[in-house]
Amino acid sequence: MLFFLTLLYVALVIVRPQEYPEFVDSVPPILPISFVAALLAWLASSPKRFAEPQYALAGAFLLTVMMSEIANGWSGGALQQLSQFGPTIFAFVILANAITTQKRVVVTMVVFVLCSAVLAVHGVEQKANGIGWTGMPLVQEDGRIQYVGIFSDPNDLGLLFVATLPMAMYLSGRGGMLGLARIFWLAIAGLLVYGIYLTNSRGAMLAVGAIIGVWLWLRRGLVIAAVVCGAGLAGMMMLPTRLQELDAGEESAAGRIDAWYVGIHLFTSQPLFGVGAGQFTEHNYLTAHNSFVLALAETGFIGFTIWLGFVVYCFRMMFAIVRYKPVLQTDEEADLWSTESKLGMTLLLSLCGLFTAAFFLSRTYVIVLYLLAAVVVAEYAGAQNRFPDLPTFRIGRDVMRLLMTSAVGVVALFVITRVLL
Repeated sequence: MLFFLTLLYVALVIVRPQEYPEFVDSVPPILPISFVAALLAWLASSPKRFAEPQYALAGAFLLTVMMSEIANGWSGGALQQLSQFGPTIFAFVILANAITTQKRVVVTMVVFVLCSAVLAVHGVEQKANGIGWTGMPLVQEDGRIQYVGIFSDPNDLGLLFVATLPMAMYLSGRGGMLGLARIFWLAIAGLLVYGIYLTNSRGAMLAVGAIIGVWLWLRRGLVIAAVVCGAGLAGMMMLPTRLQELDAGEESAAGRIDAWYVGIHLFTSQPLFGVGAGQFTEHNYLTAHNSFVLALAETGFIGFTIWLGFVVYCFRMMFAIVRYKPVLQTDEEADLWSTESKLGMTLLLSLCGLFTAAFFLSRTYVIVLYLLAAVVVAEYAGAQNRFPDLPTFRIGRDVMRLLMTSAVGVVALFVITRVLL
């Protein structure tokens, strides 16, 4: 029951029928109702799992987000952040606990991909007719597709599509139904790629290149990856997309870089807890347009270290699976590990796509990030249970590494911003 209710909540988060204009006033608040149902099911379930470091870091980041408001003199803001961001953290915990087997990892991917495909189909209809079934029109300025709610920004649509594209490719490789299943999932993957094109999101298009580049790097080596990605980027820049405007001096890009510069200075003015979660636009007319800069500016070095640690552990876990070479005794173990390694590669590529796009967007607190992280944590916990020789990650022995990584991250953001300016 927990798994079903959690997937229902995930589907409602992505498809969001409750926000269609014709349903807004007539449909009960099904999203919070489904969340509460999943939460109650999790509370009633056992055992509960908190061993992976992301659980502690997610809770610590929520507390830091709340503390950032108090540190800036607004105690009421802490309660507001608890009510707004708290459900996202709980959704991460619930989904990570609900996925207990390889099969459930795959089923969760199916839900992610199919729900994303619904949004892509909406975008195709929107592009053809000027308006989608949600009542949302194309973006008037440049004809880009958009959806409702948290996906009303084309860039958010692109971020979702790039995160689920590797999942669609993995599902296509499973075969079945005399090859029809492979054709179906390849068609879905093509639909997601077309959806990315229709969003005309530069970050999403670069994220596709990052996915391909990382896959080639791990399978064929760095040289081939660099050559193919360089040629691919040159080819993409010839298409009639906003990638042709990819220049630090272009107005939109310049505005984003200026926002990064403001974010660095906001951090230096309030280095411990930042200027407060959600307060960046009180200091600049644009948001940070960079999830890393946003975390640094709004939650300071403490929040940035915790959030970056959360992200880095996700990558380390999937790299551990991809790089692991188990000693397999039976054909059954070989089949089990074959699936494990493919799931690890798929989720690693999804992380690469999502965070490449997130580098150009302010999505530090967006729920899609935490739902993907939940799948990553659940996959690694299951893989370690099935293959105990996989490394165990513990915050206690990584404190200095986390602090050093965070310090290097701050310096890197400063250098990148200065160079681009």
